[in-house]
Amino acid sequence: MSPAAPRNLLEWARKVQAIAQNGLAFTRDPFDRERYTQLTELVALLLASEFDVSAEAARALWAEERGYATPKVRGGVFVDERVLLVRERTDGRWTLPGGWVDVNDAPSEAVAREIYEESGYRARPVKLAALIDKNRHPHPPGVHHIYKLFFLCELTGGAPATSTETDAVEFFPVHALPPLSTGRVLASQIERLHQHSIDPSLPTDFD
Repeated sequence: MSPAAPRNLLEWARKVQAIAQNGLAFTRDPFDRERYTQLTELVALLLASEFDVSAEAARALWAEERGYATPKVRGGVFVDERVLLVRERTDGRWTLPGGWVDVNDAPSEAVAREIYEESGYRARPVKLAALIDKNRHPHPPGVHHIYKLFFLCELTGGAPATSTETDAVEFFPVHALPPLSTGRVLASQIERLHQHSIDPSLPTDFD
């Protein structure tokens, strides 16, 4: 298999899975629903056959995905040159609070909710600092094609509290970050958000 093949397979798998997921969200035809379900199974079998994962693990990658795909949001909260981070239970590494936007949620509402649910702090979004395509940044390769909305937020209250997804909450110096969950956020992205906090007149970054 050529070096480009794994990345190409991931791209094809994402496209087919997106077609199936969107089809399942909108179709009312039972025969079409069966075909879209078969597509999701074919994607899982393809990933299992070409990568070192079981078919069960491949199915689990999209098991909770329902409806039309929505973007992810991340919130940057800065206090005295420190940034609010939460530690993910899944990998034991740190990230900005955030997650998927729920259907019918405004992005600003979603990021405020995610910050509160994952950290215990209340925050108010004040600026969309960046809208990025995850595939255009040096994150580890992943099966999902994700747009991320990075919001600059102001702390308004609350107290540190963990959640079902996070097991620690802490403010870290921007230039002394802990091990990051790089599938979720990069040090360069946190540093860029910090620049936006220093100079709010900066234009929104994109792509």
